[in-house]
Amino acid sequence: MNRTSHVFVSLDFGTKPLTVGQLLLRNHRIHFSYDESFIEQGLELSPFILPLRRGVFTFTDTPFEGLAGLFGDSLPDGWGRLLADRYFAAHALSPTPLDRLILVGNNGPGALIYSPQVQLGEPSTFADFDDIASHTQAILQGQSSETVEELLALNASSAGARPKIVVNLPNSSGSGREEPWLIKFASNYDTIDCGAIEYVYSLIAQKAHLRISQTHLFDARIGPGYFGTKRFDRIAGERLHMSSASGLLHADFRIPALDYKDLLTLTLSLTRDVREVEHVFRTAVFNVLAHNRDDHAKNFSFTMDRSGQWNAAPAYDLTFSHGPGGEQSTLVMGEGRNPTTEHLIAC
Repeated sequence: MNRTSHVFVSLDFGTKPLTVGQLLLRNHRIHFSYDESFIEQGLELSPFILPLRRGVFTFTDTPFEGLAGLFGDSLPDGWGRLLADRYFAAHALSPTPLDRLILVGNNGPGALIYSPQVQLGEPSTFADFDDIASHTQAILQGQSSETVEELLALNASSAGARPKIVVNLPNSSGSGREEPWLIKFASNYDTIDCGAIEYVYSLIAQKAHLRISQTHLFDARIGPGYFGTKRFDRIAGERLHMSSASGLLHADFRIPALDYKDLLTLTLSLTRDVREVEHVFRTAVFNVLAHNRDDHAKNFSFTMDRSGQWNAAPAYDLTFSHGPGGEQSTLVMGEGRNPTTEHLIAC
């Protein structure tokens, strides 16, 4: 497998893909330019960092390995990166960020697709979720690499430490249409009931009137079950463009520098809709009161439809967590250690 130096970027809302532009690796730097035909479309995919204009964009190595945050969002981290690293090691390749993007291909979050795409094997080995959980644990413990390619095909470039797969499940309406769901499995650091805890959090979030995707607790042979949630970037066979706060702001989500005040400002600037600001603020209140402190900049996303309309994405990754040093990853009016209702009201 040869190292990749040239990648074509397209946008696929589910009909005919639009050519967005090209990424080029030259002299150890990554350069991007929009295609003239896409500029004429007037769709701002990253209005603050990668505005729609002619010319060449080049970024520093940090925080997205030389990529703009728009494309950095497509790269998996945690479990997804572990699988990718195993894959590249098996092919004796020290990958560039462009190699990682073509491994994502058309299976990443949102509507961006990258070509030429790496063809992965069909995930036909697994019998059920319990079988997949067993294989993920073997890989986490360094015991097996036989199913890496098949798990990559199921992973869809998901982020986060927990192993995840994407599967198509029947629509609950009985229409016969299948919808993509994200199913999570335990990492080395999780307790056996982590899926049940996240599911209970989703039920509480619904009672708190948060906008979230449909969730379900799938049966497990051992333990209370596997948490699953319907993908919000895929609706009735169509795709939505998606970008996280981290990607939109070109900010490292691993460094807790974001404040909810900034996040609300970003939401209003992007969506021009105070109802979307209310949704994000309601999520902030939930995270603080329910002790979800892993609320970093990649755990807030925004979606854009084919008309160019932005909306705050449904809340996700809602579960009990301690955060960096026990603090809230996203500050509330500068307070991370012990944010209170007073801080939320001030915000």
